[in-house]
Amino acid sequence: MSSLIYAIIGLIIGAAGVYIYFKSEGNNYLRKIEEANQKKIAQADKKLSELERKAADAETKLKEKIVDAKNKALEIVEEAKKEEQSMRRQLEKHEERLITKEDNLEKKLSDIEKQKLAYEQREEKLKQTEDKIEALYQEQEEKLANITKLTKEEARQMLLNNMEREYKDELVEHYKQMNEEVKEEAKKEATNVIASAIQKMASDVTSESTQTMVALPNDDIKGRVIGKEGRNINAFEHLTGVDVIVDDTPNAIMISGFDLVRRYVAKRALEKLVEDGRIHPARIESVVEETKEEIHQMMKEFGEKAAFEMGITGLHPDLIKIIGRLRFRTSYGQNVMKHSMEVGFLAGQIADSIGADAQAAKTAGFLHDIGKAVDHDIEGSHALIGADILRKYGLPEKVVHAVEAHHEEIPVNTAEALVVQAADAISAARPGARSETVETYLRRLKDLERVGTSFEGVEKAYAIQAGREIRVFVRPKDVDDMQAIKLSHEIARKIEQELAYPGTIKVQVIREIRAMDVAK
Repeated sequence: MSSLIYAIIGLIIGAAGVYIYFKSEGNNYLRKIEEANQKKIAQADKKLSELERKAADAETKLKEKIVDAKNKALEIVEEAKKEEQSMRRQLEKHEERLITKEDNLEKKLSDIEKQKLAYEQREEKLKQTEDKIEALYQEQEEKLANITKLTKEEARQMLLNNMEREYKDELVEHYKQMNEEVKEEAKKEATNVIASAIQKMASDVTSESTQTMVALPNDDIKGRVIGKEGRNINAFEHLTGVDVIVDDTPNAIMISGFDLVRRYVAKRALEKLVEDGRIHPARIESVVEETKEEIHQMMKEFGEKAAFEMGITGLHPDLIKIIGRLRFRTSYGQNVMKHSMEVGFLAGQIADSIGADAQAAKTAGFLHDIGKAVDHDIEGSHALIGADILRKYGLPEKVVHAVEAHHEEIPVNTAEALVVQAADAISAARPGARSETVETYLRRLKDLERVGTSFEGVEKAYAIQAGREIRVFVRPKDVDDMQAIKLSHEIARKIEQELAYPGTIKVQVIREIRAMDVAK
């Protein structure tokens, strides 16, 4: 029992100790919280004081800014008033000037009205005077007609005839002088342009023939080329379309034909057959077909190379192939591709010198004979065929027109077309460019002299300078100086219409009077 009491007393004492402990701790905790709150209140009071101070400073600054703003506003208002006053003064001055100008204009208008009235009065007087003069003129004409028994037109014609007889020599001399000056100046300018273009062009003088020589290692090969009973040579000629001439020429066989492509195919094929050693109809057929394919590829390469050398880009691949075919065409013995490149180069240089479209002229000159590559397959002139080809492949109309008009089959309407014509003539006319037989040359000279002697008053005509000039001698009694000038133009036009010739022909009409007497 006593132990239970002790236990209860111990519990009570322990509970009292715990209570006292926790109360003490609670008081400490409350004190700490109160101290912390006091600190926060002090900090808040401090921050509030600081904020009140900042607010007071801000209010002070704001008041200062408001004062400054009011001062600036007042200054702006003052400046605006000053500007307004200045503008008003300027407007007043402008108004005064306008009033002054208006007064001056009114005075001038008044003066103009007076002058107009004076002019009208003078015009009326002049009209009356003209009417009087016209009446007097009519009266004089009637009197003159009555006296001379001539109409007005007859009198006018008589006056013109008298003036012509009186001043004929002076007119002829003046016309000749002007004509010579113009010709000399034009010739000098044209010579400079053409000479400059030609000096920049370097081109070999070449002439293609109708025969090609194939070298052989020995003469024993000739028998194998001919074959038994001529089988090999007959097959070769049939497949290539050329004539093979086997004669006494040592170590060589001649291939003859007008078509350069066929001759080239035959030459390459025969060289392959001789090198291979197997020569029989089947082998000949195989080699010829293989060579033709090679030549077609070469045509494309020739076309690409020519276009690259000319600096012309953007051409259609099919057009390039057609250009390559020109490498195997000739005109009067002149290789057409080389001729085309010459014409393109010259046309570009001349066009650049005279201010025309140099690129268009060069392209047209290079392609002007493109129709010759297919003219054996299509009917028509090569100029018109070439124009159709270029239109098909989308070349500019300026280029197409120059090609179409380079032989004057249609009217020429661009400077580039004229330049291409000139360049074509220059390329064809240069020495050695074209080959011509003696018969053709003599016939051309005779035709030239025939044209010269076909006119009235011509005594004789001589073609000189290899057909580049014709000198026509006239009878002085039948042809005067004026008629001689006219005759030179007529002969030149007839030569252009009737004859075909490369380059230009100079026409000289010579009128000579010889006076002779004998001193006794």
